[in-house]
Amino acid sequence: MTLSNLSLAYQELGDWTKAQKVIAQSLLLLQNLNNSKQRAQIQAQTLDIQGRWQLARGQTENALNSWQQAADIYTQIGEKDKFTRNRINSAQAKQVLGLYPQARKILTEVQQSLTSQQDSLLKATGLRSLGDVLRVVGDLDESRRVLKQSFKVASSMRANQEITEALLSLANIARVQGDTQATRDIYQQAAAISVPPSTRIQLLLNQFSFLLETKQWNAAVALSPQIQSEISKLPPSRMAVYARINFAQSLVKLKQNYTTNTNSWLDIAQLLAKAVEQAQTLEDLRAESYAKGTLGWLYEQTGQFADAKNLTEKALFIAQSIEASDIGYQWEWQLGRLLKTKGDTKQAISYYSQAIKTLQYLRSDLVAINPEIQFSFRENVEPVYRELVELLLQAGGNTELPQDFLKQARNVIESLQLVELDNFFRQACLTAKVSIDQVAEQDQTAAVIYPIILPDRLEVILKLPGEKNLKHYVTNIAKLEVESTLSQLLENITQPQTLRIIQSLSGRVYDWLIRPAEADLAKIRVKTLVFVLDGALRNVPMASLYDGKQYLLEKYAIALSPGLQLFNAKPLPRKRLQALTAGLSQARLGFSALPNVERELKQIQSQVGTKVLLNEQFTSQTLEKQVRSLPFKVIHLATHGQFSSNADKTFILSWDKQIKVNELSEFLRSREENRPEAVELLVLSACQTANGDNRAALGLAGVAVKAGARSTLASLWNVDDESTAVLMSQFYQELAKTPTVTKAEALRHAQLTLLQNPSYKRPRFWAPYVLVGNWL
Repeated sequence: MTLSNLSLAYQELGDWTKAQKVIAQSLLLLQNLNNSKQRAQIQAQTLDIQGRWQLARGQTENALNSWQQAADIYTQIGEKDKFTRNRINSAQAKQVLGLYPQARKILTEVQQSLTSQQDSLLKATGLRSLGDVLRVVGDLDESRRVLKQSFKVASSMRANQEITEALLSLANIARVQGDTQATRDIYQQAAAISVPPSTRIQLLLNQFSFLLETKQWNAAVALSPQIQSEISKLPPSRMAVYARINFAQSLVKLKQNYTTNTNSWLDIAQLLAKAVEQAQTLEDLRAESYAKGTLGWLYEQTGQFADAKNLTEKALFIAQSIEASDIGYQWEWQLGRLLKTKGDTKQAISYYSQAIKTLQYLRSDLVAINPEIQFSFRENVEPVYRELVELLLQAGGNTELPQDFLKQARNVIESLQLVELDNFFRQACLTAKVSIDQVAEQDQTAAVIYPIILPDRLEVILKLPGEKNLKHYVTNIAKLEVESTLSQLLENITQPQTLRIIQSLSGRVYDWLIRPAEADLAKIRVKTLVFVLDGALRNVPMASLYDGKQYLLEKYAIALSPGLQLFNAKPLPRKRLQALTAGLSQARLGFSALPNVERELKQIQSQVGTKVLLNEQFTSQTLEKQVRSLPFKVIHLATHGQFSSNADKTFILSWDKQIKVNELSEFLRSREENRPEAVELLVLSACQTANGDNRAALGLAGVAVKAGARSTLASLWNVDDESTAVLMSQFYQELAKTPTVTKAEALRHAQLTLLQNPSYKRPRFWAPYVLVGNWL
């Protein structure tokens, strides 16, 4: 027992060799003892401490193995508290491996047993670990609640380290939610507490990256020497290596944005060289790969491409040897960038393609890459896809592009749609149901349009019905100009007196996306245009694009798809169409009244068989009960709702609460367990996209896909007007009376009814309605 405690002390001092030596001695002595409860207790404790050593050295799988052996012993001898601590350790190891759903499962079980216990350090640690996992998987409200509990327990114990760690975790949530003031206050509160160096350095690094995020350059420069000094005092450990890498990444960001009094490139390189050296001393291959690859990245920034390539290849070799795909793809991508710079397009495409293959393999754990290393989807995943599309579409030079490049580019765009939605939900919840071509073949009158916004141009890939080959055209226009045009269009389209401006702006977008394809579309007699939209284009209704005489809606039925492979391509069965309708006409929970909702629901009732839940009947529980128990093909919700690029801010309003997107999805999918038939059509008629969020329509795609409905009809902005009731009534009338009409055509006819009515001819009335998913 003394030897295992001595090992713990050596671990705290960073003397890993002595720590390992005495733990081995302890385990050897135990083999010579007779079986007894006391021997079992000591053996489990020794295995626990061995697991801590293994985790700190980067031997995560071995650590899990040691802890599992210890857990089995604790269960046999009935040591509840020690078993709980052991499970918390295992969950932390799962997090290091990126296995967040498994960590969440372990910690939720731990939480149930902790709730009934008195306050203890163990309780504070267990709750904090669970709070961290909940943050990573995107359940921010529950995460904050659990972390506040952890903080309360730690405060009652006056345990400085646990108090500070809970505060750091709470600051992470405030940062994710963009609450700058709360983040600053929490960091100040934490800075006043006396803690060990390892916790102190984590606080300083978080503070430093926060200052850069909020562009407080002077404050960041002032904090830098203090971090440098604290890092130099750390004994060698994986944490110390990661701290150096994290600090180096932040210093580069500072240097690229602010030139006064910053560290030299040489200083930053020396910081990373020290990280490499420490990782090698520790024999921690994972940390060594991170450190070498990051040093390669630094050389890429300074234009030392040969050194950058050499280091990146070494880092990739290490990552592949230990099957660390979450690091490996970053070095594959880095090699792709370096080869592109060198002009070796063929090799660059090969490395980029490999990086994306690795990302596909990684999907379920992508949301969970080590939080100690700076990582964000927007900076570390999305660009891999976009840069590969850019490479593929310019690879032909001035000649016509090879079809296999075009097909690969289209597949990459489809895959990007999928990972964007994974990131939106913080879990890999989407699986491809069909191949892209299968869907396209289902409808011989539908063309599919894939625009992709690149830094210096707008590329469009076009799939025409019945044609094997893809078409491709490009507009040379900067991304900033595209985004500025789209945001002006969006600003004006909802205003009453701006028709000329709208037509001029939507005319420009028409010229980019449709004009080059006009002749092809006319020749094949295309009836439906299916758009797989990118970036800010998602927020703009395609129906409103204007060719100088007509809106696009007047020529084609229109649908959107966040990836063709996500939806089964079956038409809507029309026999006795049954709908569950629910809505709020009264003001509720701070949202205004929607006086036209009652009329809307009555008019739908006159067209199809419906069950109606109005106002106080429309609670979240009643909705769930009705969805589960009755086989409705159509669910129509006429209530306030918001689409946002943040799943936590994407909701619809019921009488008693906001139903968040994940909860709505659970309602709708729970019925799949009871009844195999899917919801064919989900209608959200009074929703809007979040203001100032140029990726807000990602929330709409998210709802459409996660709800499990084959199609979703929703509004991009709320038209609180009789026109919604007119449009919806017409839409259901079309669906009910004509068995062959597609959902996209039914929506088009309903929108044209408004467009042809003098009171409603402006786009703000008819344009916001979009059909997402299966258009048949």
